[in-house]
Parts: sequence; C-alpha cells; structure tokens
Amino acid sequence: MDLGKLTIEQLNALNKGTMMEHLKIEYIETGRGKLTARMPVNETTFQPDRILHGGANLALAETVAGLGSALLVDLKIFSVRGAQVSANHVGSSSKGWVFATGEIIHQGSYTHVWNVNIVNDNKKLISTCRITNVIVKK
Repeated sequence: MDLGKLTIEQLNALNKGTMMEHLKIEYIETGRGKLTARMPVNETTFQPDRILHGGANLALAETVAGLGSALLVDLKIFSVRGAQVSANHVGSSSKGWVFATGEIIHQGSYTHVWNVNIVNDNKKLISTCRITNVIVKK
C-alpha cells in the first residue's frame, strides 16, 4: 500500500480498531517529512488529576512519527518500527485539543529520527519529543 497516495480521510480510516481510534487521534495535515495530528484532552487521555497524561502524549508523538516514516518508505519492501521515544513534558492541559507536529530531522536508509512538538489550543508547548524509527526490510 502506498500511504502517500491516500487522503487524510483514508489515513484516518486506517486507525479503526487501534489505540489511535481509542485515543481519538486524527491526522489533520501531511507533507513530505512533516505530519500533524490532534488528540482530545478528555476522560480518555486524562491522568487521575484530570490533566493530560504524559503517556497519551507519547502515544500521540509515536503515532505521528510512525506514520510520518511510513509515508517516506516503500511499505511493500519495508516495515517501520519505533525504537526509541523520549519526551520532556513542559506544560499541561485539562481541556480542548493537543496538536502534534512532527518533522523528520534524520532520514537514513534504516533509521529515521523525528522531532515532535505537542501544543495546546493556545499554541503553548506541552511536550517536546524525539522518536527514532527503525526501517526494517520485510
């Protein structure tokens, strides 16, 4: 499947029956080496203090970087696997949406490194994340 030829609606349809669907992650914009998605801040993504859970941020960031890498490789030949995720949570959110924008900062033959910044509705930085994906030959 050539994901690069799919519309945003078709990309979002791929999330049916996955954690992305459960967290209500939606892709909203794609470009070569760049991807933006959003996720609601609600009962699905809260921690007990009723603020956005850091783990939900990590899931959002890895989702963005993973699909971003998948858009850059031939999926008939390669698979994309997350190898490392790190984040600094520098803010919090208790309502609305968070938006994750990922940009590839290294595109090697077998590794991709992404920087993903997550902001709230007011564009305040909530988390900054670094994701390494391994590109594995099938």
